[in-house]
Amino acid sequence: MAIVKNIPSKRIINGFAIETSDSAVVTEKDYKVNGEAVIVVRGVPNATLTLDSMTSDHVVVKSMTNLKVKPDINRIDEEYDEVDLDKFACVEFKFIRDTWYILSSDGLKNS
Repeated sequence: MAIVKNIPSKRIINGFAIETSDSAVVTEKDYKVNGEAVIVVRGVPNATLTLDSMTSDHVVVKSMTNLKVKPDINRIDEEYDEVDLDKFACVEFKFIRDTWYILSSDGLKNS
């Protein structure tokens, strides 16, 4: 499996400068966000993505597989220990103070 990243960029996250890329295509079973603005997860039947508040504060996740998204601290939307995304779902996450919040979601694709 592989992780394909585009052109490197520098971002300021939590007051620290980090080197990252704007987007990544992830084909690993487990991946921890590292400052990318957009992540596409594909190529595996099931995957887990961990949101990392030390390297990221905003990320859009496109799931081309069944994906479990977990926060590194606290809960998502102050309520969820994890969020399950169905294949083809897209969700935008933002880290504010000490919590990851869902800003937007395209909902269920196969309803």
